[in-house]
Amino acid sequence: MKNYLKIILLVSGFCMTACVACNENQTDVPNGVDENPKVVKTYVNPVFSPVLADPSVLKEGEYFYAYGTEDNWGTEGGHKLVPIVRSKDMVNWEFVSNAFQTKPTWKNDGGIWAPDVAKVGEEYFMYYSYSTWGDPNPGIGLAIAQKPEGPFIDQGKLFLSKEIGVDNSIDAFFIEDEGKKYLFWGSFHGIYAVELSGDGKSIQGEKVKIGHTHLEASYVLKKDRKYIYFGSEGSCCDGANSTYRVKVAISDNILGPYLDKSGNDIADGNYGELILRGNDVDYGFAGPGHNGHVMTDDEGKDWMLYHAIPKNNPLLQNGASRRPLMLDRISWQDGWPQIEAGMPSLATKPAPVFN
Repeated sequence: MKNYLKIILLVSGFCMTACVACNENQTDVPNGVDENPKVVKTYVNPVFSPVLADPSVLKEGEYFYAYGTEDNWGTEGGHKLVPIVRSKDMVNWEFVSNAFQTKPTWKNDGGIWAPDVAKVGEEYFMYYSYSTWGDPNPGIGLAIAQKPEGPFIDQGKLFLSKEIGVDNSIDAFFIEDEGKKYLFWGSFHGIYAVELSGDGKSIQGEKVKIGHTHLEASYVLKKDRKYIYFGSEGSCCDGANSTYRVKVAISDNILGPYLDKSGNDIADGNYGELILRGNDVDYGFAGPGHNGHVMTDDEGKDWMLYHAIPKNNPLLQNGASRRPLMLDRISWQDGWPQIEAGMPSLATKPAPVFN
């Protein structure tokens, strides 16, 4: 009987040891397989509503900041004197504040449009348009803040259209390159660029023509020692009938010439490579354009933020076009940017990755 019990105990011990060994083996994970696989985050356009038109995007610390044209959101948020929103992942945005506490006074009438914000030294410079529809003499001003969320303190005008000799002088874009500061601007009367003073607060030198009369909303990305020009053409603000779209051209030099794939200079005519247009379907978006800065996630993927108009809900309460914030990934082919299908994404997509 004792021997029989001893055998049972030996067998039981063996089984328990075997089970422990079995469990230990189950924790071993083959190479390349994540024991706790990451959840793939996704998003659907738009990423911020009801509106953030003509967005400019800045990364500072853990946040992305986006700045938009002055708008009246009506019952969806009221009047916004250049709204600022922020996000940690470019997908989930929250309203932070208005950039201005009071409207600049160097023009009698108009709205503050198309702000472009960049960090200059330890301050944040906003180059903005001051204009009304059909304004005979709009201009570009400068405001400065100590923090990306403002408040921005107006520094006055940089120039008026009649002073610089370019009709409809709006849609400013600032860039620093090789120790120099430049401003690009223009809207359907030619795109121009000019070098700025060392402090970025005034212009110096002569303006240079960059693009023809079909473009506005300039943005220049320097990548792999090339300068990629993004501009929008067509009608920006005609509700569901808007024809806004984005074209690109590339140069070896910041001041051009900017050429399309056929070697056409965008300063000479209606040239450029079309990379983004409205959706063909009725439930899609019309008039995508005026993209902000291209941003890169932690996997090295590039993303473009821009505005577009939902065809099935195209107007704000005051009758202005509803232009929410949109997000789509940029891929590169032979140095040229492209967006999948060349239209705003409608389906659920993998989101930017941030560790």
